[in-house]
Amino acid sequence: MRIQGHLFAWLAVFLLAVAVVYGVWSKEPVGTTALFLSFALAGMVGFYLLFTARRVDVGAQDDKEADVADDAGEVGFFSPHSWAPLLLAFGSALAFLGPVFGWWFLFFTLPVMFIGLWLWVFEYYRGENQTQ
Repeated sequence: MRIQGHLFAWLAVFLLAVAVVYGVWSKEPVGTTALFLSFALAGMVGFYLLFTARRVDVGAQDDKEADVADDAGEVGFFSPHSWAPLLLAFGSALAFLGPVFGWWFLFFTLPVMFIGLWLWVFEYYRGENQTQ
């Protein structure tokens, strides 16, 4: 995780330099803003990875003497199938159509979004996934 953090940090430095040169040279605000936002995004990801790398065990990708087999085993916990993200995405897609058809359309789409979000957040508190 540490190597990835350094890669994103260097990418952020590169994007900052490119944004400054592009902004001074072209004087075009949209591309300059996009490059500065890309710098910020790469900086946030790099900071998160470096910050988290200090708190977790050293992975096989951080050891230069590691073999491929050293990283084998359980990768992590993945949620079982769930229909809630699909319902949330459907409600969000309909909500983005609200400005097209009229703001009244949000009256019908916001409940669908909130039900999907509610089901997704609380899916481990009911049914077969309920924690004891």
